[in-house]
Amino acid sequence: MAETINMPKLGFDMAEGTLVRWVKKAGENVNKGEVLAEIETDKATVEVESSASGVVRKLLVDEGAVVPVNSPIAVVGSADEKIEEEVVPASQTSKVESQPAPVVTPLASAIPQKQIPVVEAIPVQVQSPVKASPLARKIARDSQVELANIRGSGPGGRIVRRDIESALAGGQTFAVRPSASPDVMPNVKLNDETLQLSKLRQAIARRMAESKTSIPHFYVTHEYKMDALMDLRAQFNKLLPESDKISLNDFIVKAVALTLGQFPNLNVSLNGNSVLRHGQINIGIAVSVEGGLLTIVSRQADQKPLRQISAEVKAMAARVREGKVKPDDIEGSTFSISNMGMYDVENFSAIINPPEAAIIAVGSARQIPVVEDGALKVGWRMKATISVDHRVSDGAEAARFMQALAANLEEPLRLVL
Repeated sequence: MAETINMPKLGFDMAEGTLVRWVKKAGENVNKGEVLAEIETDKATVEVESSASGVVRKLLVDEGAVVPVNSPIAVVGSADEKIEEEVVPASQTSKVESQPAPVVTPLASAIPQKQIPVVEAIPVQVQSPVKASPLARKIARDSQVELANIRGSGPGGRIVRRDIESALAGGQTFAVRPSASPDVMPNVKLNDETLQLSKLRQAIARRMAESKTSIPHFYVTHEYKMDALMDLRAQFNKLLPESDKISLNDFIVKAVALTLGQFPNLNVSLNGNSVLRHGQINIGIAVSVEGGLLTIVSRQADQKPLRQISAEVKAMAARVREGKVKPDDIEGSTFSISNMGMYDVENFSAIINPPEAAIIAVGSARQIPVVEDGALKVGWRMKATISVDHRVSDGAEAARFMQALAANLEEPLRLVL
C-alpha cells in the first residue's frame, strides 16, 4: 500500500520548511531509512529519510518550494499501484521572503550575540546577501573562496556544493579579500551598515526572547570537585585511539542523565496547566555553528555507556557543522546542557530551551588553590549553574539536584558501573 511522506516538524515552533533538493527521483527505488530529500529550516539543512520501502511514485512538490509542516511531499509505493495525488509546483506553494527581524535587547544567555549597530532611518543601498547553502558556505570558507564571484545552480540561483567544487576543479581561484593588517591604520572613514539577521539568528532571537519573557527563571550554582574525574578521564584516554577519546562533556552528559533519573520533575515539558513527564532522558547539547548554535540530542543518555555517548555526539556535531543533519539529531531533547568550558568561562547562566523546564550551564574545569582539611593545595574545580522554570519546580529541588549531580561527578566510577 502506498505511503505518503510528509514535511517533518522539527521543533515545536517550526511552521514550514524549504525543500532544497530531491535525493531520490520519481521512479527510483528507495529503502526505509534512506535519504529521500534535503529540506532547509530556520536552523539547518536536514536530510529527510523515507519512512517506507518501495518505488518513489510521485514527488508532490518541486525543489525550492516552501512547504508547511505535515504537508505531503512524496508518495512511495509499489510500481503498479494507482496514485491519485497531483504534483504541487513550487509556484503554487507559499514562498515567504524573510523579513528583517526587529532589533531586540541582547539577552544574557548561553548564546553569544553580536550587537547590531543602531542607525538613523536614512535610506541606504545595501547589497543583497549571497544565497548559499550552509554546506557551500563551509566549503567556501575552508577553501578561501569568495561566494560573490560564483554563479549558483540551485533553486533561485542558490549556490550549492557542486558550484564550489566545479569552480575549484576548473582551476578558478576566488581569494577572499584579506583584512587590513592590525599595524596599519588607514585614514578612511568607516560607514555604519545595516545587517539582516540570518534565519538561524532570527529563530534564536525569537525563541530566547519568548523563553526569557514568558518563563520565570531561577538559578542555582554549585562548585564541583573534579580531581577524581580528571584522573579517570586521563586513564581512559591513554587506552583509546585519538578518534575515540572521551571528552569532559561526555562525562557531564552521562552524569546529568543519571541524576535526572532521580529528579523526574526536572525532565518535563509544561503545556498550559499540565506537565508532560518524559519517560526517556534525552540530553540536548548546544553546538556552536556559524551565526549561532544548534542543539543536538543524546537520546536515553542514562542507558548508554560513555564511549557510545561520545561517538554519537561526535558524529552529530560533525553533521551539524557540515550543514547536514538528520531530524533525530536535533529533535526531542528533554533537558539541555550548555558547556562553555572550552572558552575559559568560569561561570554563566543559560536561557531555558522551551518547551523544556531546565538547562544547566557548565564552566571550565580549572586548577585553583583550595583548602582541604586545613591545608592549602591545588585542586580541580568546576562551576555549573542550573536554570529552572519556577512554574514546575522550586529552589530546594534544584539545589538537591545539584548536590546529587556532585555525587556522580566527584565519584566518577558511578558513571561506568
